Amino acid sequence: MSQSVMTKIDYSPDVLEAGRLLFARPFAFIKGCVSIADLPEPDRLEIAFAGRSNVGKSSLINALTGTSSLARTSNTPGRTQELNIFESETEPLRIVDMPGYGYAKAPEDKVRAWTKLIHRYLTGRAILRRVYVLVDARHGPKANDMTVMNELDSAAVSYQIVLTKADKLLAPELEKVVAQTKAIVAKRTAAHPHIIITSSHKGDGLSDLRTEVALLLQS
Repeated sequence: MSQSVMTKIDYSPDVLEAGRLLFARPFAFIKGCVSIADLPEPDRLEIAFAGRSNVGKSSLINALTGTSSLARTSNTPGRTQELNIFESETEPLRIVDMPGYGYAKAPEDKVRAWTKLIHRYLTGRAILRRVYVLVDARHGPKANDMTVMNELDSAAVSYQIVLTKADKLLAPELEKVVAQTKAIVAKRTAAHPHIIITSSHKGDGLSDLRTEVALLLQS
């Protein structure tokens, strides 16, 4: 990935190391939640990964934590139908892998149920510190991504855009998507200004993402 495409932030060496160590330590799957009442006690910092069906949430979580099977991956859109909970075994950090929104190969009533669950979680979880909104770099932000951003802006929930599958594009194509996404983010009140560009396959952007999470724990 070219330096011109990567919008690098000059993190301090200490913060970079904190991010590396945070995700070098083990994470464990805790449970899958089909309702808000199923969620664990609000006893630690919580981050969530949201995105359209098949955007690569589970693959990114596995790459982030250096595992191959922590989060269940599938080529079938809509496979994740619960709020899947993962926790660090040593740090006060919880990761929530959310059901994908948008198109999914699932019955309409199930899609409606988990869409409602997503809305209630995103707008009503007091300990949720940041939502990482994953956007497929091949397509850029779509209408349902905008809907989620609107909800997060209205609820004043901090979120950050993570472009996934960036290795699938040539540099000029990626530059165009990054510029488009930056223009969208600039107009939004709860959005973090730094866009993280990732490839779970190649490992691009993982250090930035780990560092951003480490900064949340330090603040």
